[in-house]
Amino acid sequence: MNQQTLSAFTWSVADLLRGDYKQSEYGRVILPFTILRRLDCVLAATKPAVLAELEAKKAQGIISDPFLLRASGQSFFNTSQLDMKKLMGDQDHIRENLFAYISAFSPAVRDIFERFEFHAQVERLSKCGLLYQVTERFSQIDLHPENVSNFQMGLIFEELIRKFAELSNETAGEHFTPREVIRLMVNLIFIEDDDVLSKPGVVRTIYDPTAGTGGMLSIAGEYLAEHNPKARLTVFGQELNPESYAICKADMLIKGQDVSNIVFGNTLSDDGHAGTRFDYMLSNPPFGVEWKKVEKEVRREHDTQGFNGRFGPGLPRVSDGSMLFLLHLISKMRPAAEGGSRFGIVLNGSPLFTGGAGSGESEIRRYVLENDFLEAIIGLPTDMFYNTGISTYVWIVSNRKPEHRKGKVQLIDASAMWQKMRKSLGSKRKELSDAHIEEITRLFGQFAETELDGKPISRIFRNSAFGYQTITVERPERDEAGKIVLGQRGKAKGKPVPDSKLRDTENVPLDEDVNEYFKREVLPHAPDAWIDHAKTKIGYEIPFNRHFYVFTPPRPLEVIDAELKQTTDRIKAMIEGLIA
Repeated sequence: MNQQTLSAFTWSVADLLRGDYKQSEYGRVILPFTILRRLDCVLAATKPAVLAELEAKKAQGIISDPFLLRASGQSFFNTSQLDMKKLMGDQDHIRENLFAYISAFSPAVRDIFERFEFHAQVERLSKCGLLYQVTERFSQIDLHPENVSNFQMGLIFEELIRKFAELSNETAGEHFTPREVIRLMVNLIFIEDDDVLSKPGVVRTIYDPTAGTGGMLSIAGEYLAEHNPKARLTVFGQELNPESYAICKADMLIKGQDVSNIVFGNTLSDDGHAGTRFDYMLSNPPFGVEWKKVEKEVRREHDTQGFNGRFGPGLPRVSDGSMLFLLHLISKMRPAAEGGSRFGIVLNGSPLFTGGAGSGESEIRRYVLENDFLEAIIGLPTDMFYNTGISTYVWIVSNRKPEHRKGKVQLIDASAMWQKMRKSLGSKRKELSDAHIEEITRLFGQFAETELDGKPISRIFRNSAFGYQTITVERPERDEAGKIVLGQRGKAKGKPVPDSKLRDTENVPLDEDVNEYFKREVLPHAPDAWIDHAKTKIGYEIPFNRHFYVFTPPRPLEVIDAELKQTTDRIKAMIEGLIA
C-alpha cells in the first residue's frame, strides 16, 4: 500500500466519523481498527490449522496455547470461527460478534486493545449506528503480509500517528523519532561490532526505555537482518503512552518478538526491566520535560540506594529529566567483563553545559567522563524533529571502548549535513540523506580529526579537557583606615578576614596547575587575594559549539571606508539629479 492509497483510505473512514466524532478523536477509531485488520490478515493463512488444532486438543483435554501458537506460525493466535470478512455476514449482531472475535485473541493481543480502550469505541460507534460501516470499510483493505511488508506497515503506523497527532494538537515527536535519525544511531552503535554481528546464530539484546511506537527497535532489527539474516536481535522496551505502547506491542507481535518484553509504565519511577542488562540500547527521551510527577520515587532511589541504584551520580534540576534517562541506560549496561554495552541517546543542548561545578548535571557529566563511558557526541542540524526546531545531539556511550578510543571523546559537527524536505512535517523541515548518514558513520569509524572547507567537523579531546576546578578567590576586609582586618578567635585568629563583597570564583581547566593559573591570572590584578581551597569544586561541561567555532576576521577598515564612500557618492549623485 502506498502513501496515497493509505491517505485516501484514512480519509474515507474519517468521512464516516465526521459529525459524530471530533477530528481530534479520529485516531481512537482508525489506529486500533488498522491493527485489528493487520492481525486479521497475518493470521488468515493459518486460521484453519489453528481451529483444527484447537478441536483436537479439546478432545484430548490438553491446554492448547503452545500448540495453537505453533499452528499459527506467529507469536499470537485467534480461536474464533469469525474473521473480519465473516463479521460482515451478520449486520444485526456486529457489536456482540466483534467483541467475541477480539476476546478470542491470545492475551498479549487483548492487552493491546485494552490499552486503546477499544471496547469504549466499539460501544460508541454502535450507538452512533456507525460500527458496521466502519468495520466493513476496514475489512475491505488488503493488509496481508505478502502485499504489505512489516517495514511498510511500520511506515503506515508512523504516518497515521503523525496525522492524528497533528489533528489533536499533540506533538508527534513524543511518539516517534524520524527514521533517518534512528538509522544513523543504529549505524553508530553497531559499526564497531560488524565482525561479531556477522557470525551465524549470534543473539543480541537491544532496549529502548522510551520506546514510543517501537521505531528504534524495528530499525535496529532491520539493520541486523540486512547485514546478517542468521543473527537474532531480542528486543525490550518500555512506554508510558497507552496508544504508543499498543502500537509498539502490535508491531513487535507481528515481527515474532516476545511481547512480554515490552512493558507499560513510567521508566523512571517504575523500571519494567529491573535487574536486566543489555548489549545495545537506543533512546530519544522527551526534551526539557519536568520530572516532578516522579520526583518522590526518583529521590528515594537516589537517597536510599546511591550507586547501587540508577541515580547515584546526581539528579538534574526538576525542569528537565532527560539526564535521568542517560543514567538509567548506564545502569542497564552489561558489565564489561561480560562483553559490555553500547548505546545511543538523543539529547538537546542543555545536558552539555547546564549546571555549574557541584550541580546534579555537572556531577552526571563527571561520572560519565571520569568512568570513560563517552565515545562521541554528534551535533545534528536544527529542524530535524517533528516537535521541535532546536539543536539536538546524539551521545554514543559505551563501557567497552576500543583501545584507540580509551580516555578520549570525539565530537562531530554534522549541523551542516542536511537536505531540505519536499514537504515540512510539523517542525521537521530537514532530513539526513543516505550520503549524510554514511559520511557521519565514516567520520565516527575513522576516529580522526577532520576538516571540510577549512572548518573542523571532527575533533578529538582527552576526557579531562572537559573538566575544570571552580576556585573561590578571597580578598581581605579592610577597616576605614584601609588596614586589613584580622580574625580574633579560633582558627581564623591572626588571619585576614575575607570580605564577602569582594569574593569571586574562577574556573581553572582541570589539566592546568591551579597555583600557576592564580599567579598568572589573579595576583597581577589583586595582589592581596588568596584561594580558599576548602571551597574548590570540580565541574565538567562540554562546550560543543565553541570547539567548532572558526574566527572570521573583519574586513580591513580601508575596504569598508571605500565601500561607504562609493555608497555616499551614489546617494549624492542621485540627490543632485533630483534637484537638477
